[in-house]
Amino acid sequence: MPPLRILPLLLAATLTSACTLTPDYQRPAAPVPDSFPNVTPANVMAPAVDTIAWRDYFADERLRETIAQALANNRDLRIAALNIEKARAQYRIQRADLSPAVGASGGMNAQRLPDDLSPGGDASVNRTYSATLGFSAYELDFFGRIRSLNDQALQLYLGTEEAQRSAQIGLVAEVAHAWLTLAADRERLALARNTHETRQKSFDLTRRSFEAGAVSALDVHQAQTLMESARADVVRYQNFVAQDEHALVLVVGAPVPAEQLPDRLTDKVSVVTELPAGIPSITLARRPDILQAERVLLAANASIGAARAAFFPRITLTAAGGSASSSLEGLFDGGSGAWSFVPQIRIPIFEAGRLKANLDVAEIQRDINIALYEKAIQRAFREVADALAERATIAEQIDARRRLVESAAAGFRLSEARYKGGVDSHFGLLDSQRTLYGAELELIGVRLSEAANRVTLYRVLGGGWQ
Repeated sequence: MPPLRILPLLLAATLTSACTLTPDYQRPAAPVPDSFPNVTPANVMAPAVDTIAWRDYFADERLRETIAQALANNRDLRIAALNIEKARAQYRIQRADLSPAVGASGGMNAQRLPDDLSPGGDASVNRTYSATLGFSAYELDFFGRIRSLNDQALQLYLGTEEAQRSAQIGLVAEVAHAWLTLAADRERLALARNTHETRQKSFDLTRRSFEAGAVSALDVHQAQTLMESARADVVRYQNFVAQDEHALVLVVGAPVPAEQLPDRLTDKVSVVTELPAGIPSITLARRPDILQAERVLLAANASIGAARAAFFPRITLTAAGGSASSSLEGLFDGGSGAWSFVPQIRIPIFEAGRLKANLDVAEIQRDINIALYEKAIQRAFREVADALAERATIAEQIDARRRLVESAAAGFRLSEARYKGGVDSHFGLLDSQRTLYGAELELIGVRLSEAANRVTLYRVLGGGWQ
């Protein structure tokens, strides 16, 4: 049977029977406890956060619009998407090695022979024209070297997809944090302005009382100190608000319309009433960053198969068929058919330890990636455990701060009444003002922590990226 007829049978046998020497993959055991600490029945949530799309998780429509704007404009997310396209192209390049690269070629070869070398004794010019179709150095992947490299490229490509999902979740959380921080600082600014106005009125009243001889100069200076302190807070929070707006524009990647900006901190960040705790730690395996680490581990495992296959013979085929003639006019005439078939085998005999060293590198890299995968799980477990630990006490903190504000407000009203009645000194009134202002600022801070905790739990639990 002619070699060109045997060739398709060889290729079919290669594609159907080729195996790989890649080690069997075993997912490493998660080096973390089976469940998270600080678990209480009240913390259990259904469905899990990682199944909820961000549009369904966040309650404020302005925040949702800002997140959508960031997903469309953020440059980091664009880079992640482009990395996917790059990895997909690299995978297609590697996958192409599984098939022969067939090409057509045509050429002319001219050679002049001097008279002393010419068979006829006269100088002559010999020309050969050819047109062929074939392929060169196609490797028969009997031991799976090409397939292992293809699997490696595939896993790296899938890993970039997980990286994009992780980047999208991180961006959603970053936008939410920036938006909430701006909301809290705007509320602090409004509180500082109201406090400054109140203290300005108190200072004016105290100064008139001093001019009438009703209070001492110390009372005037104390009232002025509180007023100037509030004015300094107004300037400080104005600076914070400006910086928050700049940070939000940067993370969004475009100017944010004024109607999307918050004027105060919302008490309902997410539509989920209770955030999760009573869930097994194995659910962390669904986090995109952990899935990416596992894809990289699978790629390293596949590279071991390629390194092992390098120890075995490598068989390549070069074949071509077409037409050849000594004249261009007779190139496609009957009887001008020509073909060539060049099988080659290369058997490694002495490589000075190169192949063994390549295998050692592949196996060590696989062990490194196992450690990185386990570290990613441990880091994720800690992030969730820390968020749940904060979640376990945040409600009580807010309740305590609210009660403190109520108590401070009642104390201020009582102190004001006693001062007007001549029972208390002006110092007591100023101290109650300062206590109330501090308690209100602390309450805003705790409410921001509670809102940020919801966003953090959404991120660390691998919230829905769709």
